[in-house]
Amino acid sequence: MNKVHVKTGDEVVIINGRDRGKRGKVMQVSAAENKVIVEKANIVTKHVKPKKMGEAGGLIKAESAIYADKVQLICPKCGRPTRVGHKVDEKGKKLRTCKKKDCLAAFE
Repeated sequence: MNKVHVKTGDEVVIINGRDRGKRGKVMQVSAAENKVIVEKANIVTKHVKPKKMGEAGGLIKAESAIYADKVQLICPKCGRPTRVGHKVDEKGKKLRTCKKKDCLAAFE
């Protein structure tokens, strides 16, 4: 199983592709595929058939998965996109940290 540097609920910015620069929350993470779904980014149009009698079909706009390598976590303290570092606190709990030199804040 692959490890992904972002978790569900994290604020991220897209750093590559047609949606470059967009910010959003991570809605879903697929570690097996190394992909994430970001809110209001990578919108695709799906053709949907009605499943039951009386239900509407048609075109639906929905978020699609993008590779986790194309997103970067936004530090909640300094508000800038950053790489993720790790450190262990005095209680033995592993924390994710901001790698910016002047910030070095821990998330969560």
